Amino acid sequence: MKKFIALLLAAVMVLFAFTACGGGSDSGSGDEGAADDSAPAAVSFDDIDDNCESADGTYQIAMVTDVGQLKDGSFNQFTWNGCKMYAYENDKTYKYYQPANGSNATDEDRIKAMTDACDAGAEVIVTPGFLQATALEAVAPKYPEVQFIFIDGWDMGIDNVLGVFYQEEQAGYLAGYAAVMEGYTKLGFSGGGGGSNPACIRYGYGYAQGVNDAAGAKGEKVELRYSWEYGSSFSASDDLQAMLAGWFNAGTEVIFMCGGTMFNSGAAAAEAADGAIIGVDVDQSNQSDAVITSAMKGLAQSVQISLGNFYNNGLQKGALCLGAADDAVGLPVDTWALQNWTVDEYNALFEQIKSGEITVDNSEVADPSTAGLDNITFVK
Repeated sequence: MKKFIALLLAAVMVLFAFTACGGGSDSGSGDEGAADDSAPAAVSFDDIDDNCESADGTYQIAMVTDVGQLKDGSFNQFTWNGCKMYAYENDKTYKYYQPANGSNATDEDRIKAMTDACDAGAEVIVTPGFLQATALEAVAPKYPEVQFIFIDGWDMGIDNVLGVFYQEEQAGYLAGYAAVMEGYTKLGFSGGGGGSNPACIRYGYGYAQGVNDAAGAKGEKVELRYSWEYGSSFSASDDLQAMLAGWFNAGTEVIFMCGGTMFNSGAAAAEAADGAIIGVDVDQSNQSDAVITSAMKGLAQSVQISLGNFYNNGLQKGALCLGAADDAVGLPVDTWALQNWTVDEYNALFEQIKSGEITVDNSEVADPSTAGLDNITFVK
């Protein structure tokens, strides 16, 4: 690290090229990148340039973005963080590709982006978001030597496609438990995908289980409003904001916003009513003062794990499910804002889930009011 800093002071341009396309050494460990504690230097994601400059014009690690911009504060950004951190630590070149038409990108746009990445020398392509599936089916078989990593995906039955998915029910459970232990007794859940998206269903059912168990631990009964309405497109809308404002006006204290930019409707409604919300997928505390915590997936970490598996063991296929046992789901502790439930108490609960002492049901229950959660009164 001292030598690295000396080079920085001596030759800024040399450092720029070095930082852009990797600055660590290839350790060869099986799960390299899974934890920053073993990194050769204390480098943050923001320290690594988004734009690598390859000497020969080829790029080994590529990412094709989901809808929206690279710096979306969510799926794209945190998946990209994992890509460039792995590349930095292992001296790989890297590049991101944004399909044409932004949020209106079509399957053909994604196919072109993936094809461009392959033609530019990609050894592995990371594709976040379920919308990538059709393009993967079209492109992956044409490039059988290229590894495709399908983040938030599934087993596609293609030899060079690895689906990575998460135990969202565990993250949801932790968020629901935390909210009740903080003192909230009137809670809400607003989910994306219209009640058909498996990840959102797992988040929501896990959340309800956490709410129920925490209420039981406190000897209380709590209320829960639970809805998939206005969430089919995962987008903010006036209708969604109006519904959530009505919940707050009816006494709801905190709402788990589980679905893309639906978060913006929840944040606006909460801020107007002096209410609270729970973020999803990543730590969303920097997006609204109304956020009390977030049910997170370890997107960057899971990408680093998957890239390490490929570079150490060759092509991967099937599906990789990550959860608390992999430190790949949880609540953010660096921005902890809860006053009545501590990080130590959270860590203790997390360890119980990690060890299997507490098991969170991962059944796809879109309507938890049918699940026999006795400490919850479901209200409309």
